[in-house]
Amino acid sequence: MTLYTRFAAHIDAALDTLADRGVLPGGLDRRNVTVEPPRDASHGDLATNAAMVLAKPAGVKPRDLAEALAAELAALPAVARVDVAGPGFINMVLTDDSWREELAAVHAAADDYGRSTAATGTTVNIEYVSANPTGPMHMGHCRGAVVGDALASLLEFAGAKVIREYYVNDAGAQVDVLARSAHLRYREALGETVAIPEGLYPGDYLVPVGQALAAEFGDRYVAAPEAEWLVPFRTRAVAAMMELIRADLALLGIHHDIFASEAELQAAGKPEAAEAELRARDLVYDGVLEAPKGETPEDWEPVQLPLFRSTAFGDDQDRPIRKSNGQWTYFGADMAYHFQKAQNADQLIDIWGADHAGTVKRIVAAVAALTGGTKRFDVKLIQMVRLLRGGEPVKMSKRAGNFVTLADVVREVGKDVVRFTMLTRRADAQMDFDFAKVVEASKDNPVFYVQYAHARIASLHRRAAEAGIEAGSEGGEADLSRLETDELALVKLAAQFPRTVETAAATREPHRIAFYLYDLAAGFHALWNVGNDRPDRRFLVVDDPAATRARLFLAAGIGQIIRNGLRVMGVEAVSEMN
Repeated sequence: MTLYTRFAAHIDAALDTLADRGVLPGGLDRRNVTVEPPRDASHGDLATNAAMVLAKPAGVKPRDLAEALAAELAALPAVARVDVAGPGFINMVLTDDSWREELAAVHAAADDYGRSTAATGTTVNIEYVSANPTGPMHMGHCRGAVVGDALASLLEFAGAKVIREYYVNDAGAQVDVLARSAHLRYREALGETVAIPEGLYPGDYLVPVGQALAAEFGDRYVAAPEAEWLVPFRTRAVAAMMELIRADLALLGIHHDIFASEAELQAAGKPEAAEAELRARDLVYDGVLEAPKGETPEDWEPVQLPLFRSTAFGDDQDRPIRKSNGQWTYFGADMAYHFQKAQNADQLIDIWGADHAGTVKRIVAAVAALTGGTKRFDVKLIQMVRLLRGGEPVKMSKRAGNFVTLADVVREVGKDVVRFTMLTRRADAQMDFDFAKVVEASKDNPVFYVQYAHARIASLHRRAAEAGIEAGSEGGEADLSRLETDELALVKLAAQFPRTVETAAATREPHRIAFYLYDLAAGFHALWNVGNDRPDRRFLVVDDPAATRARLFLAAGIGQIIRNGLRVMGVEAVSEMN
């Protein structure tokens, strides 16, 4: 139980007492009662809106209820002072000992400090990456991959069961283009000189695919018509690309639970099942699309198509689920795919590139229709990343043909740098990834700044051990009364971690963990720097082992939280920095 959950329980108990006295009626809905830090830190340590939320349904004045509740809270041993502000907000100042107890709680919980049960009992399907299987991963895929994977870990840390899913788009025209590109490389492997025409994939990554096809088939398909080799070449090329993609993702520490095939989905008749489900509820009908807005093309003709009633769920027009030739539209196939996912999860999350923003309304509408609105569905849009080197745009990769590969970037700067950097801005904000800056040893580089804090703490403990000073376990050998006001201020910041986890999980925003860790690291570095001017305030004071043990205990707690936060982000906490 964290500081905030403890005080939520205290407030609940105080409200029960007031109800028993007749100050409040019983049975009031308390779900909107919150416990959080005041907006202005000078007002105290904790604030609650209980009186403001409950006064109206209770039929009492907010200020009167606040005064009664404040009197109950003031009697708590952990509370030093309670103030009622404005019309009925309650601010509390906690005792120094309550913060010392929270520091001991960090040590006691260790790797589980910050772990929540808020999402326990919930199964969440997160679909992320889902890059077309036409080549290796590039940096355009990287940010969504990291955000999705960090979000999955975050929700697990908040108690949810998470299914990590990758949707393989292996039924569209792009995989036919891949097969044709592989056929050229196949002919090349057999000794023919080939030129890659515009519209096919030029990257050298298809050379080994062509060689493998040549080894398997010999010259059987060199002069054969496309109809004979397209399917087997497509199947083998997609499999080779997915193997490449899995290897690239592994470099980032990313592994999916499910790889769902669009081709298999269609072969199994899932789109037809989704259409039947919606027709049975009159949510799919045969109609004619409106003419394109603006100047109508000369060759446009009204065609009757099966349309989903997307407008009934907030979209701006109804959407076709099949083309005029009977094939499924992208939307029709995606609708069926989401229907399939919803069978095994309580909540769905899609991580998409910002270029897909125009399709959000229709797929949200489809999920609402297919699930009866019973499943939470979020689409997180990821803005593009601009690659720079010393402020200049990075040249494309020769191996890839027209983009920078994720593997090249990870091998140059490291997995942890890539993952942390991708979480240093909101996912819907554009980002610059400068190879020079992400490895810079400065406060302006969040990756370095947080890692440096952890490495400093590890170094501190090594030096203390060399001096024969140990912090002890769970404060048993550390006199925490030796911690002073600014040191306890760092504990107050540390105590925000569980709340940050719950908020980040609820809002689906893993970047909040990165922001928090930077603030925590900044607080630690600031306290460390006090010792530059005052030797008696250093973390390691050999002549004052009691103070040193208390500060070591504090530092160890901060290090634990940094490790826990980095683990959620999929980043290793280093103990030494070169």
